[in-house]
Amino acid sequence: MSSFTTPLVVSPLPDGRRWRLYLAFVYHVGDRWSRDVICVPRGFITDFASIPKVIFWLLPWWAKFSKPSPLHDWLYTAQQIQGKPITRRKADDIFYEAMLIAFRDHISGKLVAFIEYWAVRLFGWPAWHFRKEVRDQQ
Repeated sequence: MSSFTTPLVVSPLPDGRRWRLYLAFVYHVGDRWSRDVICVPRGFITDFASIPKVIFWLLPWWAKFSKPSPLHDWLYTAQQIQGKPITRRKADDIFYEAMLIAFRDHISGKLVAFIEYWAVRLFGWPAWHFRKEVRDQQ
């Protein structure tokens, strides 16, 4: 089973919509002992889940503020794992895997993970391409 191995420590920014990570945050892809490790760096800024208001009212409050969202934001920003490029589908699949881990104790966790996964699959391409363009210009 995949694993988050460090706590998520964040603080809100003055705009009230974004949060800064105060500690690096680690996730092992696939299983706890995997060598595919994603480290979201200290100082990274996340908006947690960018859930459209139409969908947000369907989801429980804990779905927005959870570990998988900043992990997914980082994957869309970096578009790589340990220097190896990844596809958007891979980033979204890791997000789904991470949600199943993080939401496993919630009665509606699998349903919430399914809804959020399909939301990013259907509507995440503009964010992926925008971040790719920004990264390529640097």
